[in-house]
Amino acid sequence: MKKLYYSITEVSKMLGISASNLRYWEKEFHQLNPKRNAKGTRFYTQEDIDIVKQIMFLVHNQNLTLEGARQKLSQKKDHVAKQQEIIERLQRVRAELKGIARALD
Repeated sequence: MKKLYYSITEVSKMLGISASNLRYWEKEFHQLNPKRNAKGTRFYTQEDIDIVKQIMFLVHNQNLTLEGARQKLSQKKDHVAKQQEIIERLQRVRAELKGIARALD
């Protein structure tokens, strides 16, 4: 069962990105807007995590600047999500194939 909300630390560990980077992207991308409690503690939903994954894909895989990623995210959110999903699937298949190859050796 998935959780409804994740802390910044959980998201950071889950995605392999620093908490400070998450906070910075929050300022740079209006789409990324985690909920906060009265103390100001951030709580990320699955939708927020998906947005972070899309930003990571655009910046790290597509080598876009933050400005380029911001524009792309605003224009074609669905297209970016589909590309990201395809790459994630391919990475899982690659890992599986490597495991099979190791088992056959």
